Amino acid sequence: MTPKTNREVVEQYVKALIARDLDLQAEVCNRDMVVDYPQSGERIRGWDNFRAAHESYPGGLPQGAAAKVVGSEDKWVLGPSFNILRIEGTGDIYTLVGSARYPDGRTWQVMALLELRSGKIAKTTEVYGAPFDPPAWRAQWVERTT
Repeated sequence: MTPKTNREVVEQYVKALIARDLDLQAEVCNRDMVVDYPQSGERIRGWDNFRAAHESYPGGLPQGAAAKVVGSEDKWVLGPSFNILRIEGTGDIYTLVGSARYPDGRTWQVMALLELRSGKIAKTTEVYGAPFDPPAWRAQWVERTT
């Protein structure tokens, strides 16, 4: 079997994320991967801990729908549950930008930095942000996108 390019590794990781397929994700993640959540000050070390944390999600992980890749090779639109709006990168560093819809109906913005080592995901740094109303004081200088 021909080794996957880093772009193909990232694409498989995203497809597995959308589908909530931990077995498919495991194929492209290092056993010693590290996942950082800077907002909560947490770090998960190792694939086994990552998998256990996701399998223990309260109420179970929401099941994703089939996703389809749209766009040029460096930009995809996928959905739902996790909507990855943009994937960019070269070499061993890729960035994901999108949103995550939680079981309680809230949608948060997501940015993740993926770092690869030897053709597998070695580290992710994931930041989740809740939406908020823009402040009125800067309205004269901005345009609304939503």
